[in-house]
Amino acid sequence: MRLLAGFDAGQTQTRCRLSVVQKGLHQTVGEGEGPGVSHLDAPQGEGRFLEAIRISAQNALKDHPAGVIQAAVVGASGIEHGTALQQRAERLVGHALAIGDDTEFRKVLVTGDERTALRGAIPEGAGILAISGTGMIVLGRDENGHEQRCGGWGWLLDGAGSAFDLGHQGLQLTLRMADGRLPDHPLRLQIWNQMGCDSHAAVKARVVQHDFGTANFAALAPLVVEAAAQGCSSAEEIVQRSAAALSNCISTVAQQLSLRSPLVVCHGGAVIHLPGFRTAVQQAIRQSIPKARWGEARGDACDGALLMAEALILRPR
Repeated sequence: MRLLAGFDAGQTQTRCRLSVVQKGLHQTVGEGEGPGVSHLDAPQGEGRFLEAIRISAQNALKDHPAGVIQAAVVGASGIEHGTALQQRAERLVGHALAIGDDTEFRKVLVTGDERTALRGAIPEGAGILAISGTGMIVLGRDENGHEQRCGGWGWLLDGAGSAFDLGHQGLQLTLRMADGRLPDHPLRLQIWNQMGCDSHAAVKARVVQHDFGTANFAALAPLVVEAAAQGCSSAEEIVQRSAAALSNCISTVAQQLSLRSPLVVCHGGAVIHLPGFRTAVQQAIRQSIPKARWGEARGDACDGALLMAEALILRPR
């Protein structure tokens, strides 16, 4: 069986979906999961990447041990198109899946996960995908297939509009409450309790521990959004500020692609699981792009990767 493979390689897990194309339609024949990946230049980065691809593919192939993967596309965080990093990642995937360059139709593409997510969410035509989870990135495409991104530079440089951003600002807010710059609010103790802290000194010590990172900040976001819904004005300001930052990225992409009434699809835990934040984002978009259309994703990143894998065969790079 000749198969297409689509991968969504995240920091916590990697998903692989296998399909065959029959009469122009993709039929899923296997799915598997594996460990997450890290940046290729991080310690053990290449080893983690290889392991994630191999294990997720093996799990997806368990019902088709004799299946041959003829084309594979991997969407992975931190991969920039046209870079040496992309070429390294493609060599690793080819090695992991035994896909070589000996025939025209055995192909590999590794690209940013925002590109596979956009293709899955909006398979054809123009539109904008805003991903707001632990981090954030916005990517759009016009009717001619030209793409434009905004944001996605990582939490150290630019995380505005993400769950990390909400949680980080919320934690900063509690410290201003603790030293008297702002009136105290139950939100302070709620955040500190979740972190296992009983004082500002404990908070200061906790955030520098090696096991405290972006996901821990992001886990505080629901408390901030709930406090905003209950009338905490400082929390409301955080939610509005973060929503405006995400909306600004969306309107920037719309402007650069000359999309006057774009289809906008928002994806990621912050907008899916935090209704108060989602509402704030929708309101901000209506103000910045009055003719924008709010839509639902038609598929996920693995779906997008499979469509791109099919395109590799039909239109080899």
